[in-house]
Order: sequence, then C-alpha cells, then structure tokens
Amino acid sequence: MVEEFKTLVAMQFEAALGTLNRCIEDCPQEVWDQPIANIAFCQAAFHTLFFADCYLGLNTEELKQQDFHHENPDIFRDYEEMEDRKQQNMYDRESMLKYAAFCHKKALQVIAAETEETLNTPCGFYWLKISRAELYLYNIRHIQHHAAQLIMRLRLDTEVDISWFKSGWE
Repeated sequence: MVEEFKTLVAMQFEAALGTLNRCIEDCPQEVWDQPIANIAFCQAAFHTLFFADCYLGLNTEELKQQDFHHENPDIFRDYEEMEDRKQQNMYDRESMLKYAAFCHKKALQVIAAETEETLNTPCGFYWLKISRAELYLYNIRHIQHHAAQLIMRLRLDTEVDISWFKSGWE
C-alpha cells in the first residue's frame, strides 16, 4: 500500500506542479507583475513554489541549507516568506521556471525515498500537526489553490486558458 500511495502522490504532485509551471510559462509579461489578490502574479508563483519546496523537506533549517538555495541567493534573498509580512520582492519568469523544475525533481526524489515509518512521523513543521503522509496532500492542495488563483487571473485578464493536468509534469 505504501508503494501505491507514493506512486499516486508523485503523479498528483507532478500534475499540481505542472499546472503551476504552465501558469508561469503562459503568463503574458504585462500581467507578470500585476496583482492577483493582495500580491503580484510573480509573488504568488514564488510563494507557491517556496512552500512546495519547504514542505517537501523536514524543516525550515534544512530548506535554507539546500544547494539550490545557496546557488540562487537572488531568488531567496532574505527569506521574507518565513516572516509574517506582505511580500516585497519581485521575481523574474526564468527564475520561477528554474525553481519549478527544481521542486519537480525534488518531489520525485523525496517521495520515492519515503517509507511506511517516515510517512507516519510528524511532518516537522510546528504550525502543522499532521503526519508526513498528510503533508503531501496538504502541499498538493496548497499548490492547486494558488494555481487556481493564477489561472483565474489569466482567464479574466488575458483569456489565456490553462489545460487540466490529470497527472504528470507535461
């Protein structure tokens, strides 16, 4: 059952990230820095990727120690996402596509390494009192929530339509 769970979660994680990636790819430049709610399109994309990345790990300190973060300090800057304040930093499309690809690869590796024991342990984030297994579902829902916001903005503002991803990255 654990292997089936991992396969299903990996497929749905890929579909969620694929949807978000398509939003990033297809967003017209004139909309990229425009608001979708109380933050810009590019900030919503970053926020979604940041927490996808975060929740694929064990804790916030591990997040900051990843090679990808050290190699891309211009993306992560002061880790404002970890503070209780409105985002200020803006992000370019190329960096967000690179981050999405990183999250996709990380998701497949991390999910594949899970065991029944690790899936049943606490998730490692003090603000979430759930298991690692439930954290994967929570993470997918978070990605889909924000992807839906981005899709709605694209449809309303530009008539760009994002196709439904049943599973898979592309």
